[in-house]
Amino acid sequence: MSGAAREELRRRLLGLIEGHRVVIFSKTYCPHSTRVKELFSSLGVDCNILELDQVDEGAGVQEALSEITSQRTVPSVFVNRVHVGGCDHTFQAHQSGLLQQLLQQDPAYDYDLIVIGGGSGGLSCAQEAAVLGRKVMVLDFVVPSPRGTAWGLGGTCVNVGCIPKKLMHQAALLGQALTDSRKFGWEYSQQVRHSWATMTEAIQSHIGSLSWGHRLALREKAVTYVNSYGEFVEHHKVKVQQLERGLPGRLKVVAKSTEGTETIEGIYNTVLLAIGRDSCTKKLGLEKIGVNVSEKTGKIPVNDEEQTSVPYVYAVGDVLEGKPQLTPVAVQAGKLLARRLFGGRSEKCDYVNVPTVVFTPLEYGCCGYSEEKAGEVYQAENLNVYHTLFWPLEWTVAGRDNNTCYAKIICNKLDNDRVIGFHVLGPNAGEITQGFAAAMKCGLTKQLLDDTIGIHPTCGEVFTTLEITKASGLDITQKGC
Repeated sequence: MSGAAREELRRRLLGLIEGHRVVIFSKTYCPHSTRVKELFSSLGVDCNILELDQVDEGAGVQEALSEITSQRTVPSVFVNRVHVGGCDHTFQAHQSGLLQQLLQQDPAYDYDLIVIGGGSGGLSCAQEAAVLGRKVMVLDFVVPSPRGTAWGLGGTCVNVGCIPKKLMHQAALLGQALTDSRKFGWEYSQQVRHSWATMTEAIQSHIGSLSWGHRLALREKAVTYVNSYGEFVEHHKVKVQQLERGLPGRLKVVAKSTEGTETIEGIYNTVLLAIGRDSCTKKLGLEKIGVNVSEKTGKIPVNDEEQTSVPYVYAVGDVLEGKPQLTPVAVQAGKLLARRLFGGRSEKCDYVNVPTVVFTPLEYGCCGYSEEKAGEVYQAENLNVYHTLFWPLEWTVAGRDNNTCYAKIICNKLDNDRVIGFHVLGPNAGEITQGFAAAMKCGLTKQLLDDTIGIHPTCGEVFTTLEITKASGLDITQKGC
């Protein structure tokens, strides 16, 4: 079956699921399918039944269903667009009362899920909900800058966060590599210059392709996307008030240097304050339906299932109070939320063992607790903190400082010296941290690190040879590789 035919079949299946209260994908000879059909018959519920062994494209339907639900067998049961599962899951839902709740759901709403904000978390949740057979809308609108600059889909990460940040970081590393290259024998006489315009044009082009890719992904999953601002007007009702584009204003700016007496004065139509981000929650109408919002930060407090003070309103991503403002966290939280809401799953997002990196010229990566936070949670006397400075081999010939890079792990003595905090300052810290983060999810201990054979010469191997604890007070400076 061609890609276009497969997509058309998928759309037809989603239309069938959306258009009927109960849909059962079955086979006439399957005893499990028969049991499920008899159950609904005993409940007096009319069902739309598709017998896959009686239709020409039955095999294709079953393949498409497996892509939608991750279930490869029949029966496959949908109730009010929720995938209940197979025979066992359907009977379990009946015994627990969940099936009756699903049958009684009010189908009067236009959408099963409306996502306000097309950032990483919102897009992840929307697409996962659509895969699970729900009718979904995404509202996303970014107020243009005074000069008329606007974002595409993807939120902070794609437009002004992770993606442009890492690409600009790479540009800086290439500049440093040019400097180091002479020490490694590279000879060039011409003056090397950097073109800011060339770099920004290339990065903007890549960002545009990513944003367009998000739009295509929503379209392929039959998610309705509207480039408009969303605002609650009452319970279960959202208004869609594209904001008007304004003309650039004029601002007089007076700035004084913090390193001297110099004063700068000028007239501008755009002033950038690179001091962080404010939450855009004030104009969403949240107060009209009773959603609690922090007066100080504008962020939204939620429980461990991302549920706000209003039971049917959930929040994921950077807007959460006290949670990491990281794209992969938002993606994971959005996906798991959709699965809990529409897929019968129970997994929650882990907000503690989150790997992250700061893409400064000397990268800093971490996962788990900081030393200070670990002391609060586990008490300092119950911790072993191992650390060392190290000298990357690449830095030796280049003549860079031999005691700049740093590695540290924090271990819980009461839990077999399990690693609860991981920290590294050095080249490629992000790549190093990602690997160790998986090990921490698996219960990494100090003994397991000691038993691991390192790859020499790499920066990551330093974590397999850590011996000095902070409590010992021993010198951690390095003399060689």
